[in-house]
Amino acid sequence: MIAAGEVVQRPASVVKELMENAVDAGADQVTVVIQDAGRTLIQVIDNGCGMSPDQAVLCFERHATSKLHTAEDLQNILTFGFRGEALASIAAVAEVSLKTRREEDEVGCQVEFADSQHMSTNEVAAPRGANFSVRNLFYNVPARRKFLKSDNVEFKHIVTEFIHVALTSPQIGFTLTHNGKDIYVLRPAKSLKFRIQDVLGTNVAKEIVDISADTSVAQIYGFVGRPDTAKKGLGNQYFFVNGRYFRSPYLHKAVMKAYESMIPEGVTPTYLIYLNVDPQAVDVNIHPTKTEIKFEDDSVIFQVLYACIRETLGRNSFADSIDFDREGVPDIPAFGRNFDEFRPVSEPQPGVDSSYNPFDNDGFPSESSPFDNSFTPGSQTQSYRTSKNEIFGRDWEQAGRGFEIEKRDDYGKLFEDKIMPGKSVLTLQGKYIVTTGRSGLMVINISRAMERILYDRFLNAMSRNEHVTQTALFPVTVQVGVENMCLFSEHSQLLAGLGFDIAPFGIDTIVVNGVPEGYSAESGKVQSMIGDLLLILSEDHSALPEMMAANMASRFARLGALSGDPVTNPVEAQRLIDTLFASENPEYTSTGRRIMSLIPTEDIDKKF
Repeated sequence: MIAAGEVVQRPASVVKELMENAVDAGADQVTVVIQDAGRTLIQVIDNGCGMSPDQAVLCFERHATSKLHTAEDLQNILTFGFRGEALASIAAVAEVSLKTRREEDEVGCQVEFADSQHMSTNEVAAPRGANFSVRNLFYNVPARRKFLKSDNVEFKHIVTEFIHVALTSPQIGFTLTHNGKDIYVLRPAKSLKFRIQDVLGTNVAKEIVDISADTSVAQIYGFVGRPDTAKKGLGNQYFFVNGRYFRSPYLHKAVMKAYESMIPEGVTPTYLIYLNVDPQAVDVNIHPTKTEIKFEDDSVIFQVLYACIRETLGRNSFADSIDFDREGVPDIPAFGRNFDEFRPVSEPQPGVDSSYNPFDNDGFPSESSPFDNSFTPGSQTQSYRTSKNEIFGRDWEQAGRGFEIEKRDDYGKLFEDKIMPGKSVLTLQGKYIVTTGRSGLMVINISRAMERILYDRFLNAMSRNEHVTQTALFPVTVQVGVENMCLFSEHSQLLAGLGFDIAPFGIDTIVVNGVPEGYSAESGKVQSMIGDLLLILSEDHSALPEMMAANMASRFARLGALSGDPVTNPVEAQRLIDTLFASENPEYTSTGRRIMSLIPTEDIDKKF
């Protein structure tokens, strides 16, 4: 027997089961209404086939399901949910009301359950379909209700499950409402890509290309993202089999292998991959959450998926490919050494005097002035030479002898950076700073030094409630998805205390108006930074406040060091050194990594 806690782990579990029941009922319109992230109310309304009064009561009994009729159906599962356990488990931990009516019935019925007990059955007027209302989830299990996360976190899980179902059924219209506000209003889509655009956003729809493969083992279709759009962390990666969402680290490796050598390490491409497999060749009951499955032959699916994605990337010129089929292709002449013969007009060749200095001869044109160049090389056009004597006359030289200007040799250094007093420093490959120490050469890791500086700065900002924000010249908008908007709302005070100026910009987009001092405000780096920020915020921070503050400061400092502006000149290098040695512990980062290394003079002498 399956316990209620295995089926109903959190409010998102209820949303998943009721939405999948609506899909199984043949509905073409499903509405989900949420209050207080599911704690107060979860309501799912559909216009499916509905149930008779007897079926409405029986469906809350354990092991009772209308989705399976024979024992052979267990080996040929194409329906969703727990089939006989979901509604019973929900009724065990919440107050449930069901209004339903079939097409052939004149009136509907209302059935109410609480704590697994049948409370009442009444005839009511109801439209065709089913209307489930789940109130006061875990009201009789205080321990389970206590361990629910914040409303923002729980609602994020609800949105995730909503997206999973919406992406598998583009022909169905879905609506999601939270606390009276419409989050998603999805009309039936003409194609899967339109549904992806409605759910995940226009930016994602522009980044993906379609894949397709039809074999005797599996039919594969869907979309994969361009290599240049791969992002850090996991996001917008979906596997579906027979209309059911699932997770598979093994097949994920097949996708990453197909992108091998096309994306840098640490980033993941977007993909939405749908598999149609013989139901007898896949087991969907190996895990209570139904998100892990077992294929009859995983290795074959792996190879087919890898070949399909690789072929798609090559077809779209994302991967190296060789085309041997030249039949019917017109010959395009290749320009070789005789390229100039085909040129109708020759390119003009401007004449340039590399020895010309405009500051010679007191700024007046000399006999070798570049103005002597003719308009067309080789032409006999008369040049116009004008000297200072022809303009002013020779008497001006005598008149100007008493007004000689003092000559200086440092005019050319007027705009050069003046090195700050101190030891000589130089940067090496933009990664290290090399300077002299008391007993040798000191090599400082720039990234780790910046990490140390930002860590101390963040701790001081959080302890004193003081922060320095670097306002972006142009605000940067980043689409993060509806499911992640709650993370920024929940940690808004923490982010503001660190120096981030982030505001909502729609239901799935944020606008970054400022970043902490030391971070780069460049658009590309800001978008990459937000991806890393989502990974940090999505972690479970259940430690003590002091430990959480130190951990968050450490993570943000490392993020800032990776996204900061590079150190390119000795002035910036010297400033970094001075700031680093003002720290209490300049030798190590907050995670214990070494920042600097000293090469003794004796070791240098041994090289010679």
